[in-house]
Amino acid sequence: MNARQPHPESQTGNTEDRYLASTHDVVNQPPALEDYNLFEQDMALQEAATREGASWAEDDLKRFGALAGAAKTIDLGFRANNNKPVFNTHDRFGHRIDEVDFHPAYHELMAIAMEHGLHSSPWTHPGTGAHVARAAKYYMHSQVEAAHCCPITMTFAAIPSIRKQPNLARDWEQRILANSYDPRNLPDGQKASVTIGMAMTEKQGGSDVRANSTKAYPVGLEGPGQAYELVGHKWFVSAPMCDAFLVLAQSRGGLSCFLMPRWRPDGSKNPWQIQRLKNKMGNVANASSEAELRGALGWMVGEEGRGVPTIIEMVAMTRFDCMIGSSAGMRQAVAQATHHCRHRSAFGNRLIDQPLMQNVLADLALESEAALAYTMRIGRALDSQGQEHERLLARLATPVGKYWICKRSPNHAYEAMECIGGSGVMEDCIMPRLFRESPVNAIWEGSGNVQCLDTLRALQKEPDTLDAFFREAALARGADARFDRFLAQLQNDFADISDFQYRARNLVDRMALALQAALLLQHSDPAVADAFCATRLEAGGGLNYGNLPSGTDAAAIIKRATPVVG
Repeated sequence: MNARQPHPESQTGNTEDRYLASTHDVVNQPPALEDYNLFEQDMALQEAATREGASWAEDDLKRFGALAGAAKTIDLGFRANNNKPVFNTHDRFGHRIDEVDFHPAYHELMAIAMEHGLHSSPWTHPGTGAHVARAAKYYMHSQVEAAHCCPITMTFAAIPSIRKQPNLARDWEQRILANSYDPRNLPDGQKASVTIGMAMTEKQGGSDVRANSTKAYPVGLEGPGQAYELVGHKWFVSAPMCDAFLVLAQSRGGLSCFLMPRWRPDGSKNPWQIQRLKNKMGNVANASSEAELRGALGWMVGEEGRGVPTIIEMVAMTRFDCMIGSSAGMRQAVAQATHHCRHRSAFGNRLIDQPLMQNVLADLALESEAALAYTMRIGRALDSQGQEHERLLARLATPVGKYWICKRSPNHAYEAMECIGGSGVMEDCIMPRLFRESPVNAIWEGSGNVQCLDTLRALQKEPDTLDAFFREAALARGADARFDRFLAQLQNDFADISDFQYRARNLVDRMALALQAALLLQHSDPAVADAFCATRLEAGGGLNYGNLPSGTDAAAIIKRATPVVG
């Protein structure tokens, strides 16, 4: 047949239909996990908020949960991560500006956080459940996008340190705590709200900040509250677009803490210069930078030579937020995995009903709920610092929890990604972002070894912290024989801590597990507590996810953790 002659079937349209019709129907794909309420669809979070003293905030948390789960809000997280911040050294006229340019989605997320008090509420409205309610919001918001939470955390955490210097607190606190967001690169005196960053790390020292070489030279009088000029470098300046930074530098009396603004009071550019932005594997929506301080003006905060104890007030709070953030990452990973498996079928059955997948999903859910329970308990301790038991518990359990929860996050994110399969590796899915974010909290704000050493420091300086820890864990004694044996052995192993540094990870691992188990035994669903004790406290607890023993009520655990959407 001549190629130019129409095929006989074309007269009926059959050939056209054959080549232009859809190749297939899209079936067996889950709907997007969006337009759902992150509070109402999270039973463990609801229970923890009530249990730890924030029942009064339930209506507010429901409203925020709806906002965090809205498709528009979730889209902001993707847009902020798809458009990395860009650093501009100068304006078009040649003036040095050190400005970081962000996608509008980033600014929208920052505005949501600050307008809802994620940086301020426990300080402006302290009382029962204040830290717990704020932690619940932070937990939901960071599930949407974690990177922008870095400046939110630092602004929130700066207050205890700045309050060490009353004259600076008078000038700065009201604007730090304002529930509004102003991203403009202007002198702080022209802004009603400001954000605070942190610059401690230097090339030669890393976590060993006492090795810092940056020098502080007095402008006039010396001592707390006085002005100094800072000369040196910082290897990590977190969130360099903030309006001021807490900085460590060597004054004549030793390593001291300073508040360094972006602009001088006369409106001139403060001479600290960003060298470049860090090229990070995760946390990409937020900027981190390297900077040189060329006589930058700063005011001493707290006692001279006591810079570490002064800034540690801030670090203690940032470590708490690391726990919240890693717990949130686990929750979002579980939500994504269970949602996918609830809608996806393979080999004749829904994935969520298949025994081997149930074992994995339930195990992931255990990890997530245990992390949340621990974190919210520390929130209650922070709300009750006037009680000695709570103060001691927070001092010891914070580094333990920061170490354990953050370190458990990367493998958890990977395993949840595997539940989703090939689609979970695609960048239009949130799972790659959760995976890239997962190591950040474990490494920043003091890596695992630093947390273990801080645990040892707490035990040495305040031995009563260990008594408080074991009193708290003992509240669950008698509920499960496996727990009783585990706790007794742990207490026995603390009889001699002469080689604690060598054994620190083992001991801190077990401390975290003991407190998580105690909380679940007292407060969670019996199926959750039983499975946790069986897998985390018995021999073989270090095996891969999906090793729950026969007899575990995996279906009940999964149902508790699965958002019902679509």
